[in-house]
Amino acid sequence: MITWKDVIHFAVNGNSTPDKRVEKTDEEWSKLLTPEQFRITRLKGTERPFSGELCSIFEEGTYSCICCNTPLFDSTIKFNSSSGWPSFTQPIKENAIKYERDTSHGMVRVEVMCNTCDGHLGHVFPDGPEPSGLRYCINSESMKLIN
Repeated sequence: MITWKDVIHFAVNGNSTPDKRVEKTDEEWSKLLTPEQFRITRLKGTERPFSGELCSIFEEGTYSCICCNTPLFDSTIKFNSSSGWPSFTQPIKENAIKYERDTSHGMVRVEVMCNTCDGHLGHVFPDGPEPSGLRYCINSESMKLIN
């Protein structure tokens, strides 16, 4: 189980090696993604709270990266955080997620990205439920639910 201490370690010292890498130019990504998906995943944007289609869906399945189809989160660890974005307590695998220190917007946070293609997903916070205490706050536009 990944803890906040692990998240900080990855953000400071480097991430686990992904199973594979997917690299494309911005032009290639823009042809594969909708303009909103591109803005969020490739330009590090965010969607308005409570606007994402996956925010209130709790069906069984796997949440995969919208860019490269890498499995990121399992529906069994999704929870209602009332934050306005889909929230999870753990990634599906330790090396599925990439962590980086984010000092934008006048605060220090930990950005989470797909470790396979570097697509921006959202941020992780140490205010989630036990046992991990983590809340992965993820943009709906950066994922798809596969049942």
